[in-house]
Amino acid sequence: MESLILTLTSVKGGTGKTTNTLNLAGIYSKLNKKVLIIDLDLYSGDIACILNLNNKKDIYNVFEDLTNNNFKDINDYITKYNDNIDVLCAPNDPRFANKISSTIINFIITKVAKRYDVILIDTNHFLNSLNLTAFEKSNKIIYVIKNDLMNLKSMKTFVSIYNNMNRNNYKILLYEATNKYKGPYSISDISNVIKHDIDYVIPNTFNLKNINQEITKGHILTLTTNNIKQYNDIKRGGS
Repeated sequence: MESLILTLTSVKGGTGKTTNTLNLAGIYSKLNKKVLIIDLDLYSGDIACILNLNNKKDIYNVFEDLTNNNFKDINDYITKYNDNIDVLCAPNDPRFANKISSTIINFIITKVAKRYDVILIDTNHFLNSLNLTAFEKSNKIIYVIKNDLMNLKSMKTFVSIYNNMNRNNYKILLYEATNKYKGPYSISDISNVIKHDIDYVIPNTFNLKNINQEITKGHILTLTTNNIKQYNDIKRGGS
């Protein structure tokens, strides 16, 4: 059976994309699914840092070894987080990011597609060849946006691009959990601006206690009993 491939992306930085990638990984892990997180945010490499991973190899090593005919097994490059979650980390040195060709995505997906139930790809917000290839390989693309005008204007542009391409395999997640108060725009306002429905909302009432302590310890928030219930209570857009 082929993996379910979900790519999380954004139109601007700082939307909570990586947080939501990790929270989804935690939920699937709780469902006893085998999960691989691929960190394609190559310049930041936040996932290894957030999870306190001591990875020896990363996605650049895959590319380098493949180029030099030294590649043997994809497992040599994957770092284990727990029994169900593995991570293919971004380069430890961001200077290697520009050296990685988009062809590596097809190669990696081919190698892991039958080993995992779910593959979660965390990207940056650039429309480069690497991310476009990840989009092509994905069952669903999830855009994580915030409730501010710049995010909404950028999302409107992306919606227009997808409409021109006749592509509809994407969902929009409004992430308001980092806001103390409700954002300035209603769901109806946002839908009118971006010309697309909001598919999911994580509201500002999504309250995680001791979040800084959890992150410092390298914990995925949804792997704790209290937090997973709150995350499962996220609302459909407009509900």
